[in-house]
Amino acid sequence: MAITGMNHAVLYVRDARRTAAFYHDVLGFETVIEGPPGSFVFMRAPASDNHHDIAFFTIGDKAKASEAGSRTVGMYHIAWEVPSLTALARARDTLAAAGALKGASDHGANKSLYATDPDGLEFEVMWLVPAEHWGDEAHQAIVRPLDIDAEMRRFASVTGAV
Repeated sequence: MAITGMNHAVLYVRDARRTAAFYHDVLGFETVIEGPPGSFVFMRAPASDNHHDIAFFTIGDKAKASEAGSRTVGMYHIAWEVPSLTALARARDTLAAAGALKGASDHGANKSLYATDPDGLEFEVMWLVPAEHWGDEAHQAIVRPLDIDAEMRRFASVTGAV
């Protein structure tokens, strides 16, 4: 099998249009296909050359909150990559303004923000440190507080315009 990466994710949500509006307004995703009447929405990330990166299928407002990780198996989160620490800092500000930002972590090899969508489903927005700078942390499970401004200073000479 020659898998080259993850292509897209499909999520069941209470209201596909509401979730799509959040992804558009907060993350800049664009609608590719919308089913009648709001039964599903397929979306593409702003800088993606993929047909679609995520799809939402409406299951109704009576759907219970996900219990994945606490009472049931299920997906923890999806991670969206940004090209720079500057973009990560902008994402932090946008997610915070939307009331969606829930946390931030320095994982060594990547710098991550954690947020939730209107249904409380978690997603991550992250910047991947260039592989040649992973060092000994490449094979460790690291979770420490993230200071994006300090990381921008640290990696300024590596990434140029961060």
